[in-house]
Parts: sequence; C-alpha cells; structure tokens
Amino acid sequence: MSDQRSPAVEARGFSFSYGPRQALFDISFALDRRAVTAIIGPSGCGKSTFLRSINRMNDLIDGHRYGGDLLVEGKSVLGARLDLVSLRRRVGMVFQRPNPFPKSIFDNVAYGAKLNALASRQELPALVENSLKQAALWDEVKDRLDQPATGLSGGQQQRLCIARALGNSPDLLLMDEPCSALDPIATQRIEELLVELKERYSIVIVTHNMQQAARISDKTAFFDGGRLIEYGVTEQIFTAPAVERTEAYITGRFG
Repeated sequence: MSDQRSPAVEARGFSFSYGPRQALFDISFALDRRAVTAIIGPSGCGKSTFLRSINRMNDLIDGHRYGGDLLVEGKSVLGARLDLVSLRRRVGMVFQRPNPFPKSIFDNVAYGAKLNALASRQELPALVENSLKQAALWDEVKDRLDQPATGLSGGQQQRLCIARALGNSPDLLLMDEPCSALDPIATQRIEELLVELKERYSIVIVTHNMQQAARISDKTAFFDGGRLIEYGVTEQIFTAPAVERTEAYITGRFG
C-alpha cells in the first residue's frame, strides 16, 4: 500500500546525465496526487527527460547517470534492487504518437493485465470494458473488440493507449505530448478525458501547447536549460509568474 499522504512524485535534488552531457540539474519539487501537473518549456529543456526518469525509461540510454533522488508515492525509484516491471505497471506512459500493438482492440487493453497476472481469464472482459469506459472509448468500439487496433483513427488509438495503461491499474499516468499528433477535435476529447481521469489518477503531462496546459492542469512547472525555473498553481504561473524568464516564455519572447 502506498502512503496516501506522500506526493504523487517528488524530486529531491534530482539530476540526470546522458554520458558526458548533463540534461537535468538539481530538480526539487513535489507533484500533487489526484491532479494534472503540466511541464512546459522550450525544446531540449529536459521536460521529457524528467518525465521518462519517473518510470526509468532513460535506463535504455547507454551511459545514463542519476543524481539526487526521485520518489513515486513516497518510495525511491532509483534503487538498484527496484523491480522495474512493477514500477512500469504502477506508472503508466502514453507517448506522443499513438502506438497500439498489432493485436485486437481487446488484446491491447488486456495485455498488461494478462502479463502482470492482475486478472483471471474470466475477469478480463470486465477489466477491458471498464478501462475502455474510463478512456471514453467503449461506446465506439464495443461491437468490434476483436478487430485490429490499427484500424482505429488517430484519436481513438490514443484513447486506446490510455485504456491500455489503465488496464494495469496504475497509480500514476505520464503523458508525453499526447495530443501533438492529433487534430483539434481529437485533442479536445483527450483533454476532457484527462480532467475526468484526475478524479482517480495522478497525471503528469509534458506539453509544448501552453493553452493546453492552462486549460487542463492544476499546477505547472516551467523548465529551461535542464533546470526547474518556476512551479506553482497554473493560474498564477500564467497570469502572474514570479520569475521574469517564465513570463518571457509564456508571452512568446523566447522559446
């Protein structure tokens, strides 16, 4: 059981390097539970690197090095003995481009639950239905669950990827530019969905779209040059930032 009083994610002097190049410097902040936290900043500022550190996806890069600490629900994710499979079950990830598996719609959503033995064969249909309903996709696909997921539209595929993450019963959802490949209507559906999902899940979204961050997030972190420049309530960040560099970025003077 996780400690319900601890933040969803907490960085404590966290740093990260790719070989000789340091990408993140002394990041310290705590992300709220049951909320949407947006991470904004110019290209190459370290926001996706930070996001991918939360579920240790940066481990796939040769020569990576961590410093400081990074905690999910009060427990460090940087320990040598950490079970990465368990971590990635608890920390779901949705990428920039929809990436459904070349399987049926049903098997996409059931994949994680089967792999991690979270549900019996008899329980899988209910789990798939519930996950698709949470992802606001059930009514559109309930009559074709045996059809290939690749036949769905881009927006539907992205909601399917969200349903696939939810099928693992995660504590936390990470979203890396989840709407950048979608049209405005599909983007609106995803945004509405994230606002609903924060009732049950803690969500961290990296976005280059500042209007999106302003619309859907409770708090916003501004990264620049691998550093956390400012973090606070979204409305305050966008209307009365405390740091001049934050204001310059939000008003379009750089980035």
